[in-house]
Formats: sequence, C-alpha cells, structure tokens
Amino acid sequence: MKNFTFYSPTEVIFGKDTELQASDEIKKHGGTRVLVVYGGNSVVKSGLLERVEKTLKEGGLPFLSVGGVVPNPRLSFARDGVRKAKEFGVDFILGIGGGSVIDTAKAIAHGVANPDTDLWLFWTKQAVLTKSSPVGAILTISAAGSETSDSAVLTNWEAGEKRGLNTPFNRPKFAIMNPELTYTLPPFQLSCGIVDIMMHTMDRYFTLTEGNELTDEIAEALLRVVIRNGTAAKENPRDYGAMSELMWCGSLSHNGLTGLGAVIDFAPHQLGHELSGRFDVAHGASLSAVWGSWAKYCYRTKPGRFVRFAEKVWGIHGNSAEETANAAIDRTVAFFASLQMPTCFTELGIGVQSDEVLGQMADSCVFFGKRKVGGFRALDRDDVFRIYKMANR
Repeated sequence: MKNFTFYSPTEVIFGKDTELQASDEIKKHGGTRVLVVYGGNSVVKSGLLERVEKTLKEGGLPFLSVGGVVPNPRLSFARDGVRKAKEFGVDFILGIGGGSVIDTAKAIAHGVANPDTDLWLFWTKQAVLTKSSPVGAILTISAAGSETSDSAVLTNWEAGEKRGLNTPFNRPKFAIMNPELTYTLPPFQLSCGIVDIMMHTMDRYFTLTEGNELTDEIAEALLRVVIRNGTAAKENPRDYGAMSELMWCGSLSHNGLTGLGAVIDFAPHQLGHELSGRFDVAHGASLSAVWGSWAKYCYRTKPGRFVRFAEKVWGIHGNSAEETANAAIDRTVAFFASLQMPTCFTELGIGVQSDEVLGQMADSCVFFGKRKVGGFRALDRDDVFRIYKMANR
C-alpha cells in the first residue's frame, strides 16, 4: 500500500425529500446570497427548481437562478456565470443537476473567488488555485460523482479541448442526494451514469500496486453492486432500492476511496475526453466506446490484475490467465452493450475516422508529447493512436 492522504469533507444528506433542506444547509455553511445553477428544462418540469427556490425564499436567502448547462460543460457558460455571480454579490453557489452542472458550479465558485484570473488558466495548469467560494450540490443524476469529488471538468469548445482539474477546493460543502430525483432520467442518461460509475472505479482498480487489500475489496464490491443494481434500474427506473445503491456508489466511486494506497490509471478517461472535446459526445458513452480497446491493448502489462477482476467481479474462472483476462474484458464490453452503450466509434455515432483525425486526437491526448497518460501502462502518442485505431470500427 502506497502512502496517501484522504480528505473527504463533503456533508452528505441522503434520502427522500432531502432537497427541502437546501436553505438550512447553505446558511450552515455561511451562505447569504446564492447563485443557483442548473441544466435543462427537466429540473423545471419536474418542479424541483421551484421547490428549491421556495426553500431559499422561506429561508430568507436572496438568489439568482441561471440555467442552460450542457453536457461537456462549457468554459464560456462558466465565465458568464462568474460575471452574473459577481454582479449579484453571490457568496454561495448551488448546483442542481448532474456532473456537468456541479462541475460548472465549482468553476463559477473559483472565478468568483479569483476575479483577476481567467478560469481556463486553472484548468491548463498555468495558474494555481489557492482559494474558492463555497459550493453545494443537489444531485439528479447518479454518474460523475462530482458531488463529493475533488475534480471538475470544463470544455473549451472554441479550442476543441476538454480538461480536468483536481484540487481540494473542488470539494462541495454538502451534497443533497434524493434517489427519487433520478426516476425520470432518460434511459440513455441512466446507462451513461452506470458506465461512468464503473469507470471511475476501474480507472483506479487497474493498477500495478500490490498488497492493497481493503481498497481492492471495496472497489470490487462497488462494481458488483453497480452491475447488479444497474441491471435492476434499467428494468425499473423507479426501483428506489436500485436507484439508491447507484447514487451512493456514484459518490464513493469518485471521492477517492476506491483508489487509496494505489497508483491510479485514468487513461480511458483521458482517451474519452478527446472524443467529447472534439465530437461533443456524452462522457459515459465516450468511455464505453474506448474501454474494451484500452483493455485489450494493455492487459498483458499485468494479466493477473485482469484475472482478479474476472474472478472477484464477474465470477469467471478460466483455464489460463490469458483466457480468463480476455473473458473478463469481453464480459465487461458485453455488459456495456446490454445497457445500449457504444463499444466502438461507429456505435458512438461518430463513424469511422481517418488516420489523420486519430493522430490529431492522439497528439492532443498526450499534450503534443509533453506527457504520457495512464498509471497501469504509461501510454505515449503511438500507444494512444493504436488504441483509437482498435476502437475505430
């Protein structure tokens, strides 16, 4: 087990009707003027936005509501949100939605606290974040885990770049998690969430680190629970038990717990970010489209890890390490397909790409030779190109 520091300060308020506690939570964490950030019309149509705004009014909290966050959240929206927040005198940001909304809320909070620094400089590592404003989250999609994580993603659409930022300042003060708020999710979004939860776990689980027993067991248990309850949720999206398990798994998959004491990988995420940044595809779909190719390309680095994955997560016991590892990869890809998720570029909806485009994505993924990606197998530009090539069908 490697040395680690674990800090997960987000207060979780879990269960039915917990969104009605929003005003009390904001005031508990020092908020007096609130910017409410949300995505599309679903929050309005469901009545959730109205309920939350009512609690803020009853709590005596002035607020400004700003909607329109889209998947692969835009830097331009966050910049505009900073401007509106400053004009309104905001001291607390409340995100109502999934990962894109919560990541946007985090970005706006950073901008409010650092008015003299452009947001993108933090995401490109040209400026160091040393302070932020408080953020709260009301979760409506079990997926990204942003409600308890130290990460946030932004897309610079004009530049065709999607980047992630990890910092303790990304941790929300509280996360309100009512599984009933996920009942009306479209089937595709539910499937994307299931994949994202699994990938946040597997991108930590596939590691070269040995002797990390408890963390490994937690990750394996989480994956089994997601697979079992993801199947149940697809059959009945109003199954409170299944939706509860998925929501809690989503938070634990990305708050750092499932990778403690290990060197983490996250190469599939980096590969997927290039697809999202260029083609504006859903995050979960970008991950399922490349994971099988990444796994087939990389498993020989440490076949035993995939054998353990096969046995502990899928209950597969083959005649050889090679057979067992490949069976686990195939079973995982088949599970993604059972969720109607893409497992290659054609299924992703972008079609077969030219070698030129694959090369451009590979170059961008490794920052034009300035880095390698992945901790399980460090991938250079040519490795990334070959994995894209395998998925390019």
